[in-house]
Amino acid sequence: MELEQLLTLIQTVSDSKLTEFKYETETLCVKMGKESSVKVVTADPQMMAAVPAASAAVEAPDTEEEKAPEGKIVASPLVGTFYAAPSEDAAPYVQVGDAVKKGQVLAIVEAMKLMNEIESEYDGIVEEILVENAQGVEYGQPLFRIR
Repeated sequence: MELEQLLTLIQTVSDSKLTEFKYETETLCVKMGKESSVKVVTADPQMMAAVPAASAAVEAPDTEEEKAPEGKIVASPLVGTFYAAPSEDAAPYVQVGDAVKKGQVLAIVEAMKLMNEIESEYDGIVEEILVENAQGVEYGQPLFRIR
């Protein structure tokens, strides 16, 4: 995908009523969400250097009304359905009080029939699970608090 095509795609999605868009090939994965960021991931480093403005990190939303509890927040990278376990009869990936390592699977978010593993971005202890199993989640919504 050329830079002009990517910029046109970003503009088209921005102008549409879509809240999320994903395009994937063997060497390129483009995910866009309208709330606060666009994320571009690619295997071609030259492409990443060409579009730094299109790349952004997922962060938990801040509000003045809520006090920020201690710990780090793991937020949902996409809109979908949150699942705490790999199947209905399986134990949850993690529970409050469990020690976790960076990269460890915490849950799954199903989006468009695809199961997306949510990995911990931090080492620490699961202080709080902020959503219920099988609950719908939004892009950027806090899922876990880890201290």
